[in-house]
Amino acid sequence: MLYTSIIAQEGIKERLRRQIVTGRIPHAQLFCGPEGCGKLPMALAFAEALLCQSPVDGNPCGECRSCKMMTRFEHPDLHFLFPNKKSSEETLSTAHLRTWRDELARSIYLDTKRWYAAMGTENQQPIINVKDAAYMSDALSLTAQQGGYRVVIVWHAELINEQAANKILKILEEPPTKTVIILITETPERLLQTIVSRTQNIDFPALTPTEIQEVLVKQHGMADEMALPIARNANGSYTQAVNLIQANEETAIFFDLFVQLMRKCYMRDIKEMHKWSELVAEWGREKQKNFLRYCQHMVRENFIFNFQEPELNYLAVNERDFSTRFSPYINERNVIGIMEELSLAERDITQNVNPRMVFFDFALKMIVLLIK
Repeated sequence: MLYTSIIAQEGIKERLRRQIVTGRIPHAQLFCGPEGCGKLPMALAFAEALLCQSPVDGNPCGECRSCKMMTRFEHPDLHFLFPNKKSSEETLSTAHLRTWRDELARSIYLDTKRWYAAMGTENQQPIINVKDAAYMSDALSLTAQQGGYRVVIVWHAELINEQAANKILKILEEPPTKTVIILITETPERLLQTIVSRTQNIDFPALTPTEIQEVLVKQHGMADEMALPIARNANGSYTQAVNLIQANEETAIFFDLFVQLMRKCYMRDIKEMHKWSELVAEWGREKQKNFLRYCQHMVRENFIFNFQEPELNYLAVNERDFSTRFSPYINERNVIGIMEELSLAERDITQNVNPRMVFFDFALKMIVLLIK
C-alpha cells in the first residue's frame, strides 16, 4: 500500500481514510504545502484507496485487480495532468506518460528538478495547457472502466495556463458523478481564486528534521551523525534531503561561486561581477534556483554565526572557515534586505525573466547591501 511509503503526515492520512469510510468525498480537493512534504505521494495513495474494489477501513486492500494495476500507476480510471514541454503543438501530458510512470516507480517523492531533467526541459518553463484540460474533460465524460471512481491528479496546478484554467473551472462547477479531482500545488495564490473556492483545501506541513533523519537512517542506511545535518538543511523537504545527498559536487561549485561573488561585490569589481553573472546565466533554470537557495542558506548561517552558538549552525568545514571572516558583513542591518533580494531573484527565474539581468542586478544590489 502506498500509504505506508509516506513519511509522517498521519493526521492527513486519517482524514482521507475517514472520507472513504463515511462516503463523504469532496469532488475536488486542493493539496497545498511546501516541496517534498508528501503531497503527490498522498494523492497517489488516496487514489489507490478510492479505486480499490475492497477497501478496509479506508485503506486499499492491496490484493484486488485495481490495487495490482496501481503498482505501476496504470489504472485506466486514474488520469494525470502535469507540467510538460511548451511547443507549437502544445504537447499533451499523455505523450510523457511512460516517462511519468517510470519516474514515479523510482520514487513517489518526485520533484520538478528530477521531472524536468527526465523530460529534458531544464531550460524551459513547462506548463499545463488547454489540450491537457480538454483531455481531462473527455476522460471524465466516459464511464469508469472498472465501474468505480474516476480520479484525476493535477500536479503543480499553479502551472495551468489561463485557457486551461478556465476549462478546468467549468469541470469543477459541474463535476461528473463519482469523480475526484486532486489539485496539487506549493503556491495556491497563483491559482484562479474561482478554482480554489471550489475545492476543499488540505494543508500539508513541512516535515520535521527528526522525521527526515529517521527516513535517511532507515531507508538510505546513513549513520545518525551524517543524517542529522542533512535533515536540518533540507528545509522540511524529503526531496531536498535526497538532493543534498546527491549534490556534494554541486554544493562545492555553489560554495566557490558564492565566495567569488561576495569578494567581487566587496571590491566593487563591476567587470568581474558581469562575467560572474554571465557564467551563472548559462545554467539551467532549476540549477539557478538551487544556487539561489544555497545563497539563502549561506546568508542565514552567516547571520547566525555572529551569535557564536555552534549548535545552531549547519555549516560544512569549508563553509565554516569562510564564515569566520565573512559573517561580520551579514548583520541585522542588511540580512533581511539580502534575503528579500534572493527571494525576488528566485521568483524572477521561476517566471522566466532573463537570467543575465537577474543575476547581474542582484550582484549590483549586493554592493550596497554589504556595506550596511
